[in-house]
Amino acid sequence: MPTTPARARLLLKQGKAKPYRNKLGIFCIIPTYAVEPDNQPLVVGLDPGSSFEGWSVVGTRETVANGMLEAPKHVKKAIGTRRTLRRARRHRKCWRRPARFNNRLSGRRLLPPSTFARWNTRIRILDQLQTILPITDVVVEDVFAVTVAKKNCRRWNENLSPLEVGKQWFYQATRDRGLDLHLRAGYERKELRERFGLKKTKQKSKPVFAAHAVDAWVIAADVPGAECPAEQGLYYWTPIRFFRRQLHRLQPAKNGEIRKPYGGTRSPGLSRGTLVRHVKHGLTYIGGSSKGKMTLPNAVTGGWVTQTAKMEDCMILTRIAWRTERYAGMGRRHSSPA
Repeated sequence: MPTTPARARLLLKQGKAKPYRNKLGIFCIIPTYAVEPDNQPLVVGLDPGSSFEGWSVVGTRETVANGMLEAPKHVKKAIGTRRTLRRARRHRKCWRRPARFNNRLSGRRLLPPSTFARWNTRIRILDQLQTILPITDVVVEDVFAVTVAKKNCRRWNENLSPLEVGKQWFYQATRDRGLDLHLRAGYERKELRERFGLKKTKQKSKPVFAAHAVDAWVIAADVPGAECPAEQGLYYWTPIRFFRRQLHRLQPAKNGEIRKPYGGTRSPGLSRGTLVRHVKHGLTYIGGSSKGKMTLPNAVTGGWVTQTAKMEDCMILTRIAWRTERYAGMGRRHSSPA
């Protein structure tokens, strides 16, 4: 643990292991024979950010995986669009659901949708890592937000308060999963980076280890006692956005006032986001359908490769929620642990 790509291919060829791919797009193997557990303790490091986040899974001897995540930023705009459409439908007096005012979460602490989307994404990634890795601890950089009202800072503090509430929700959800939570301040992260002799690049959007994963690695490596990052390769995760079923499109058709229905999460009997292997286009996922044909975006870039795919030409693999791109880095390359 972890195993090498050559040994993983040999186990698959001999029938001693079967392939498995989770929603993060990480490929690993599951042994089909009894294996005595001799695992090194694994610690997950998380460096939260507004646009990008750093992830790292570190053991006492090996760096199992590093990741860089694009944070979801579309929720606030989508909520505003939904509100506008709902008000427009009520103004036109067309079909609508009745306005409900007695089932609100009055008196309860409610996370704003955009804040909940960010912290819930981190929990979902943590759950996916737990499905394939024996994680014992989680180390998070504690983002400090002042919520006490100060003179001339009321608006600033109100904008930061959802961040404070969201991180407390995340901390409790992590503990509920049976994981030991460790918090590190920003200055501690900087001191650890200097102690390990690692540098951080100023190009925050560049998909390299030194952008964000380096901070996640140093705060995680301090717990098991790792000495250096044995692997600096990177998984770059981009969340796949699915358009939920809407009553109709935003604008009516050009030839009249007919508004066509739009959206949905099912395409000819399968969930959108299902990873498939096409006979011609390779690894893709189901993005939509029209007139019995499927649209297949590329599993890495998200760009359309075909809009006329047939079901019989696709081999169904699994369902994914993130597009994953693998960037090679310095260090020994290995596969995910069995």
